Amino acid sequence: MHEALIRSLTPSVLAVLVRRGADFAAAEDAVQDALVEAVRVWPADPPRDAKGWLVTVAWRKFLDATRSDAARRRREDLVGEEPAPGPAPAADDTLQLYFLCAHPSLTPSSAVALTLRAVGGLTTRQIAQAYLVPEATMAQRISRAKRTVSEMRLDQSGDVATVLRVLYLVFNEGYSGDVDLAAEAIRLTRQLAAIDHPEVAGLLALMQLHHARRAARTAPDGSLVPLAEQDRGRWDTKLIAEGVGILQTALARDRLGEFQAQAAIAALHADAPTADETDWVQIVEWYDELARLTDSSVVRLNRAVAVGEADGPRAGLAALAALDASLPRHAAVAAYLHERDGDLATAARLYAEAAQKAPNLAERDHLTRQAARINARGCR
Repeated sequence: MHEALIRSLTPSVLAVLVRRGADFAAAEDAVQDALVEAVRVWPADPPRDAKGWLVTVAWRKFLDATRSDAARRRREDLVGEEPAPGPAPAADDTLQLYFLCAHPSLTPSSAVALTLRAVGGLTTRQIAQAYLVPEATMAQRISRAKRTVSEMRLDQSGDVATVLRVLYLVFNEGYSGDVDLAAEAIRLTRQLAAIDHPEVAGLLALMQLHHARRAARTAPDGSLVPLAEQDRGRWDTKLIAEGVGILQTALARDRLGEFQAQAAIAALHADAPTADETDWVQIVEWYDELARLTDSSVVRLNRAVAVGEADGPRAGLAALAALDASLPRHAAVAAYLHERDGDLATAARLYAEAAQKAPNLAERDHLTRQAARINARGCR
């Protein structure tokens, strides 16, 4: 309970310190120190005004650090300006903080890490565990990112598209360790609802529709379950309904963006009672829109699968032939389409090739099993 409250208040507390004159790096360090203090103190003595408590303690931590750091003597005039204790201001600069953390001058990996730390309220250890890297490596990444943005004002920030891209990257990391990054991305994206931008709704709908299938994506032994084979009774229908509703509202504004198009594809999958009843023709049309919006080779690769379902495997292979064979998962798509076309020898060879190139262990094991399954069929 306390941890969830602390994480929800982190960005607004950090923004208060930045507004008062602390640079981003120093403010973020002070807020983290205050969070540690809150975790220690709150269980036995919860404050009446949680945000006010955090602001007061973080500001004092900042001032203590300022006094002890000779390199920051230029900020000594702030020492006498500590506000009187009392309720924290109602103004919320969380959205500006999002934009600052997603500044275009940062690499995507640094922007993601900084967003999780400053806006998400996660510790360096939690972020490092989620990304399966040493804590020292993540600490250096976050430190460099903080230095990059420390001299920027809250109004010197990135645009909506950059923020959404960062949150999309967070969501795609899934989860590991004790932090569920997919759920965290949804929580953070909900906070952007104040922005009048249809792609915010598009991204939230996309996340919800994908997250709704999560329980059915893996078997009890941890192996991947393809979409067509998933138990749709395990899908979260409430989350699907919410995602579809948000998407319909966004589409009604007639300002189509790539996240809305992706969400529309996910909604069509979610709407099908069975895999055989999937409206592949309409999915191909949405992939055409998505390809027009993004000019992405990955989108065209996924479109080839949809074409194979809508118009037959040979049509899918024809669409695939126009793409670079070095694309990630190209061999896996080719294997699937060749299997559907009855060319089992080629499919088995391509599944084995795709397994060698798989980006993670779960996908590698799945593709290896596919190759073994087809080889077993060929021996009958």
